[in-house]
Parts: sequence; C-alpha cells; structure tokens
Amino acid sequence: MSQQHSRQESPLPFTTDNTGTTTKDNAATGSATVAVFASPASWIESDALAQCHQVAALDGMTHVAAMPDLHPGKGAPIGAAMTSTVLYPFLVGSDIGCGIAVFPMKLRRAVPEKLAARFPDLDRALDPERDADDPAWAVVKGEIPAGHVEGLGTVGRGNHFVELARIETVFEPDHASRLGLATGDLVLIVHSGSRGLGERILRAHTEAHGAGPAPDPGAYLAMHDDAVRWGSLNRRLMAARVAHALGAEPTEPLVDECHNLVEVRDGVYLHRKGAARGDGRDVLIAGTRGTPSYLVTAHAGPDAGHSVAHGAGRKMSRADALRRGRAKHTVEELRRTPVGSLVVCGDRQLLFEEAPTAYKRIEQVIADLVHHDLATPVATTVPLVTYKTPDLGSASQRDRRRERGRR
Repeated sequence: MSQQHSRQESPLPFTTDNTGTTTKDNAATGSATVAVFASPASWIESDALAQCHQVAALDGMTHVAAMPDLHPGKGAPIGAAMTSTVLYPFLVGSDIGCGIAVFPMKLRRAVPEKLAARFPDLDRALDPERDADDPAWAVVKGEIPAGHVEGLGTVGRGNHFVELARIETVFEPDHASRLGLATGDLVLIVHSGSRGLGERILRAHTEAHGAGPAPDPGAYLAMHDDAVRWGSLNRRLMAARVAHALGAEPTEPLVDECHNLVEVRDGVYLHRKGAARGDGRDVLIAGTRGTPSYLVTAHAGPDAGHSVAHGAGRKMSRADALRRGRAKHTVEELRRTPVGSLVVCGDRQLLFEEAPTAYKRIEQVIADLVHHDLATPVATTVPLVTYKTPDLGSASQRDRRRERGRR
C-alpha cells in the first residue's frame, strides 16, 4: 500500500468535537485557532493540515477554518477560510475572483454528442475590435474592470470548466422553485477566474514583499475588487458565447459565487482560498466531470469563517493523476464519463490530470457540510457535456486552423 493510499484510509490525526474544532493554545504558541469541518471518513492530507497550522502561526492570524475539500496548495491550503488582522495577498493566491456561476438554459433537445461539437473555442479570447460584432458583448454593462481585455471570454486551464448539465434530484422543491429550477431543467455551469489579471496583481506584490502582508491594504483591495468583478464578467461572457453557439438566449446567472477573495468583515480580513461565501447564499459545489455537483444554500457561521466548500477537492497531485490514469484508462475512456456525459478536451494530459478519480468523493464533502450544519442541499446537477479545451477535431478548432492558414 502506498503512503498516499494509507493517508486516504487513515482518520484525522486529532480528535474533533461536533463542531469540528481543534484549538491550539494561543498563549503558549502565539497561533490562531484551527477548525476542521470534516469527518474521520474524509480524505484530509497531512500536508494540508500542516499548511493550516503554518498559516495559523502568521502574525495577526486569529482563526483558520478548513473545509472538507481541503488539500495542499502552493504555500497555503486550498479549501480554507482564514481570518486575520493583517491582509496577506498570498492567502488569496493568483486567481483572484475565481468562482462558479450557474445560468439557466433553454434548448429544444439536449443530445450530448451534437451539443459537444457546437461548443465555441473558449481558448480564443474575444477582441473588442476584431470581434466587435460578437453578440456576447451584449452582457457587458459599462467599462471592463481595470481595462483588462486580455483573455476575455476564455476559460483557462487547471480545474476550470464550462458544463452543460441537467437538474437531477431536487431536495428542496420550494427553494428550487424560487430559483426557477425543477427536475430535468438544463443549466450551464461556468468555473473560471480573473485569468492573467489576478496573476499580475499577486506577482507585483510578491516581487516586492514576498509572502508578507500588503503594505497598503486599501491599494491591494482596489485591485483585488477589480479582479473579482472581472472574473464575474468573464463568466457571463463565456455563458453568452456558449448560449449563442448552442442556439439559446443568454440569461442572467442564478448563482455566481467567488471562492478566491478577501473581504473585510467585522473589522478584520477574511481570506478565502478555495472556499465559497457561506453566509446565506446559494452556492454550486462542483463535483467532477463524472459525478453530480450540488447546489446548496449555505448558512455557515464564524467558526467556519462564514464559508463552505467549493468543490470535491483534489486527492491526487496532477503528477500522480497523470501517472495512475495512464496506467488505467485510455483517452477515449476519459472522454465518456461514468454518468454518460461527454468531455470536450483536446489536451490529453489535462484529461488525465482532471480525471474523476483524482478528486475526493463529492458525496462525502456534502455530508460533512450537512453534519456540521454549514449547508443544506437544494438539488444536484448531472453533466451532459463538460468543456475543458477545444477538441482537436471540433468545428471551432478547424475554423481556427483555416483562419491561420489564410493569414
């Protein structure tokens, strides 16, 4: 048995009470409290827990709340809400404003094979001049945040995706009805962030201050807020591009929640890295491309950093997922998921890195949130088509090659 597999099967290396809270002795260590909202059955890597305690030891830190999708990140845990009297840009990371939006979709017929071939090329950015007549621009109201036009209308890489899904199980009919949703309805789920804008903001800070605090919190927050608005606008642009390509009318999002951001709350800084705002909001917690996702209403309190999980959370590194996936699956197997949906992805390596088996069980993540009274499931969505990158054989990719050939 590998070391990673033994970590998966082992219980958490501490005992939690029914709030999931473990407290370090502040007087003795100078560290903040750490709360882990996960059960012993959940996969929580020791490296991720170590990162939580490293963050807890930072100057000004008062509380770290770890969600059941917790996993290690670059310098800071992913799946955590971290409260401090000091603002630390690295705790938000480079993809400021990353989030998930859900848009209702009306289509006459939803045949995955036909729809997958009609998805637009979301690697190709919309240019305000070259693509001035693209109907997707209609969703842009006012100025583009920070004047940042690079990467507009693109999804990016990693775990970002655009997914056409169907509402499957409705747990709270009244709540779903208020959102205008019922079993069988179609929705478009868009998961992406601020693309190069957030990376530019963090790089400027780290080049001058490393992982240290923001010397001018107000200046950082102004740029941060632009990136958050840009990410939200970009999700709307992508949804409009897909809607037009599939023959539907663009719609306003039912849900649009960011999970990489910092907010000033009760006079302190609440950093979220891979954690969605959970203070009375509706949140789409993403599963994998081969499992359901969960639409929940969140009601998390201060112990949980007013936050909930943002997805299933990785249980394998990308390198491990690539190595193990290549030993078990073919590319074609990964393009058709266990729920019968299709994956549009011309990047073969990304197919393996983002395989459903690389992630935790979404059902366990949701069960932990329910157990700790952080969220109530409203409905599940099941994927029909999940878009990652253009398929090399798709119409959009062929059109792009022809365009290059004419130049």
